Amino acid sequence: MTTKGFPTTPIARLQGHSGPVHAVTFSAGSGQYVLTGCQDRRIRLFNPSTGRLIQTYAAHGYEILDLAVSADNARLASVGGDKTVFLWDVATAQTQRRFAGHVGRVNACAFGGEDDSVVVSGSFDGTVKVWDTKSRSDKPIMSFSEAKDSVSSVAVWGHEVLAASVDGRVRVYDLAMGRVQVDVLPASVTSVVSAVAGDCYLASTLDSTLRLMDRASGKCLQTFKDGDFKNETYRIRSTLAMADSVVVSGGEDGSIFVWDVLSGELLHRLWQKEGGGSQNSTTTKKDVVAAIAWNQLRKQLVTADGSGEVVVWGLEE
Repeated sequence: MTTKGFPTTPIARLQGHSGPVHAVTFSAGSGQYVLTGCQDRRIRLFNPSTGRLIQTYAAHGYEILDLAVSADNARLASVGGDKTVFLWDVATAQTQRRFAGHVGRVNACAFGGEDDSVVVSGSFDGTVKVWDTKSRSDKPIMSFSEAKDSVSSVAVWGHEVLAASVDGRVRVYDLAMGRVQVDVLPASVTSVVSAVAGDCYLASTLDSTLRLMDRASGKCLQTFKDGDFKNETYRIRSTLAMADSVVVSGGEDGSIFVWDVLSGELLHRLWQKEGGGSQNSTTTKKDVVAAIAWNQLRKQLVTADGSGEVVVWGLEE
């Protein structure tokens, strides 16, 4: 695997957010569009090639904390402080369904099932719920309450749901077999994402360390850290990129870190803001690069911070 050609050049800055951006995602497939979820209660759809705002989605009454796009790009799921899962028609910008059942803010969501027929949500209330988007019922078809604290992140791989919690556990629910596997990590888990092959997953924890965990054994295959990398306070997302050959994470100081999966070596440190890294001033919540997404086909990265700055990274022309 090669890590040459990682996108380190800002090619667009997506403007117009009035507040921290907590969630970013590319549209499915070719990743032609970028969607952002902001504290200002708006979801925005951008063309990253031009930086142009194409559509705004407004129905949330509270900040938006996570987004997910269906594989056919027809539907969008969003969650946040409303304690509700919103299901949108992307083309019309109208909500199709609203699933209410959590008793705390909803931190995470993901599509799953055949034809993305379900949405999985994870909440501050410690539960993971599975919602059937094709059923007329507004009740979840499954609810898991094993977490002893807030569920911070969810991911779906096949018929399995990965749920990360502030209680320092990653729980893998096998929906087909009806069982749960629990991996214990040394600190609160803020992000979980499955490898493409499903044989391992990447977890971010509040001890300034990322870990690549083996699914079968629960063993840590590799750790990713750096003397300058800090993640001790805020929920920061991380991701696997470049066909799972690198690990990417935002930092609390306004920078983005890129590691090699096999060696654990730091490859790049990027700065969210222009001219970043030159001053050693104290950092604030506005500097935290908390949201991140990767698009494999375009070899593009998108990152967002607490000041509302959203940067699309590409290869230098």
